[in-house]
Amino acid sequence: MVKEYKHLTEDEIAFFMANGYLIVKQAFSREKAAEFTRDMWVRLGIDPNDKETWPRDRERIHMPAHIHEPVATFAPRVWGVMTELLGGEERVDAESSAWGDSFIVNFGSPASAGAPAPDPRTLDNWHVDGDFFVHFLDSPEQALLVIPVFSDIAPGGGATYIAPDGIARAARYLAAHPEGVYGGNLAFWPATSTAPTPAADPAYYAHPAAAAQCEQFVELTAQVGDVVLLHPLMLHTASPNRLRVPRVITNPRVELRAPFEFARGDPDEYSLVERKTLQALGVDRFEFKRTGERKRVVPERVLREAVMIQEEKRRLEEARARAGPEANAARPIAVA
Repeated sequence: MVKEYKHLTEDEIAFFMANGYLIVKQAFSREKAAEFTRDMWVRLGIDPNDKETWPRDRERIHMPAHIHEPVATFAPRVWGVMTELLGGEERVDAESSAWGDSFIVNFGSPASAGAPAPDPRTLDNWHVDGDFFVHFLDSPEQALLVIPVFSDIAPGGGATYIAPDGIARAARYLAAHPEGVYGGNLAFWPATSTAPTPAADPAYYAHPAAAAQCEQFVELTAQVGDVVLLHPLMLHTASPNRLRVPRVITNPRVELRAPFEFARGDPDEYSLVERKTLQALGVDRFEFKRTGERKRVVPERVLREAVMIQEEKRRLEEARARAGPEANAARPIAVA
């Protein structure tokens, strides 16, 4: 339990409780970002300066990870802030708390270039993260949504949009479904559903429909080295990259050793994330009684990533061969 905050300021705590997110500015250096991303374009087989080489069939590419580094060494202050948001380092599963080079690159498209700013409600990718486990209100598998930023993101540059008032909608839905729900495909639906399709279930919860009812929207513009920390039930979406300057982020997860608790004997034991969830539910205490089974799910993207990582390794090996032994000795190309 955090008895004294050493990394979070009073203003940051107040901001998180009001909005459900924080931006830690300049958490790592531009030099660190450049080192971490140095092989990205080789892995993609793309020339960042030649739009003719950019993908034509999609605006964004989600890359698999080759290497990982603990948050505690990559961005020490972020690690401190994360652990304080979650109630102390002893509550965090350190093995799952590393950042990989699984970059998400938003290129935009010719159609989006120079287009007017969209109404956030009309964006079509609104979701709550977590396609790899059955969701419960107290799920420990994804305790925070984390966005390290590896490129400057100007307004209109493909930033993530968030809807802070969507936290309450998701929290109330999960509180009403102790049997557990599946995530993914921009929706929640009961894990016990017998409907022929998820959307046919009466309890199907579409995140884009929830976003359409929200009133608060934030475009998360940022600079290289910033890290955004968000409540795990934060509703968010990708946005069109109207500037067509490649936007690069990652989206690593952080896991707890044990589930969140919303009916602790000592109120001082609540983490800030737990307090924010209780605030979203409109209560000081909530006796959540899970009735379903906790389990992991293997999403379809895992199969896609398995193919992608082999393609990326091949490109890296070919680049190494072209560079020759002297260049590789001076600047080795990482191959996992």
